[in-house]
Amino acid sequence: MTTKHEQILQHIEELEIGSKISVRQIAKAMDVSEGTAYRAIKEAELRGLVSTIERVGTVRIEKKQKKNIERLTFAEVVNIVEGTVLGGRSGLHKTLSKFVIGAMKVDAMMRYVDKDSLLIVGNREQIHKISLEHGAAVLITGGFDTTDDVKELADRLELPLISSAYDTFTIATLINRAIYDRLIKKEILLVEDILSVTEQPVVLHAGDQLSDWYRLVEATGHTRFPVIDPSGKVIGIVTSKDTAAHEADQLIERVMTKNPVTVSTRTSVASAAHMMVWEGFELLPVVDHKKLVGVISRQDVIRALQYNQNQPQLGQTIQDIILSQFAEQDAQEDKGVWLKGTVTPQMTNQLGMMSPGVLMTLINEVSALALRRLKYTDMVVENVTVYFLKPIQIDSQVSVKATVIDAGRKFGKVDVEIYSQGDLMGKALFTAQVLER
Repeated sequence: MTTKHEQILQHIEELEIGSKISVRQIAKAMDVSEGTAYRAIKEAELRGLVSTIERVGTVRIEKKQKKNIERLTFAEVVNIVEGTVLGGRSGLHKTLSKFVIGAMKVDAMMRYVDKDSLLIVGNREQIHKISLEHGAAVLITGGFDTTDDVKELADRLELPLISSAYDTFTIATLINRAIYDRLIKKEILLVEDILSVTEQPVVLHAGDQLSDWYRLVEATGHTRFPVIDPSGKVIGIVTSKDTAAHEADQLIERVMTKNPVTVSTRTSVASAAHMMVWEGFELLPVVDHKKLVGVISRQDVIRALQYNQNQPQLGQTIQDIILSQFAEQDAQEDKGVWLKGTVTPQMTNQLGMMSPGVLMTLINEVSALALRRLKYTDMVVENVTVYFLKPIQIDSQVSVKATVIDAGRKFGKVDVEIYSQGDLMGKALFTAQVLER
């Protein structure tokens, strides 16, 4: 039996795209308290079903597919530029493919204006109308208004007409930054990206017997299976350790481990990999609001991480910026791995000294590089112990040396030394666990 919370979410999902909703409206329609309605609307916002826009309200939007993660909806643009919607509210759920700055003559400008684009322009009413007729939304800078005819056209075509007090340069910078952040997020591999939508997870039920577990082990080669209740919620998990010394007719609910470790679809693959290595899991259940949606195996995680390493960069993270200033140098008299580079202003703190976070990034990178030279495999950081660290000032030349002191089948240890101007400025011990196939 579905709960009131789930019924409200289902009701919201069935609403027409572009519909405005409110706590009071949902409470009345579903005969629930306003508190229950409020919690369900917030849950719908987390799921990407609705978007709350200042001075507009909460609007039912189309749930973006993963392939469009780098695109912004016009509703999000309104929030980014702190804008006011003058018309076309029913089109706020749409995504923009690009934005165009209207600083040209009309004929030249229209060559760049396509359907689903956003034209950023000042108080030029003729341009507003022509842009809408070409299928593009309009963002008016300087806080200017427009004519009633243009507003009516925007409503009829369901194309947002937005006004913002910011100037053109500031608006373009804000939108560009938002898109850039989306690109960086796209590089972060999530569990939902590797989860099969067609393959149904193999499960057990509380009323099954241990003989059913043996049958699944023989059929799949795995020994770890989630246990679900009739509503699909994960209530336990059964492993080979749980089944030891039990008869084949024993009920699963009697031998299963309750409250098992699970991951959500929004968990990063790197985090799931660390969990698998740390806990020794070969399989992890994937849940969405406690209901089972799939499972990921250690092989799934390894393949995903290896594939992601071979992909081109879409946007620079802080780590990318740091490592772009450092290059590997050939070791001469020793067998260590060296990274050498210069401390740039972006790497410093308020005192002009190299940030500890930057040093930690370099320690991780050079240590992983050294371990991969001996054992080409994926690994996750287990521990970093810093023995001492001296301040390193801006524009200094820095060398980071990694020497593998122990490399076993399941782990590796690396001694790291940091030099500047020939002096030893820091020393650390890096430990990683190998992610076995």
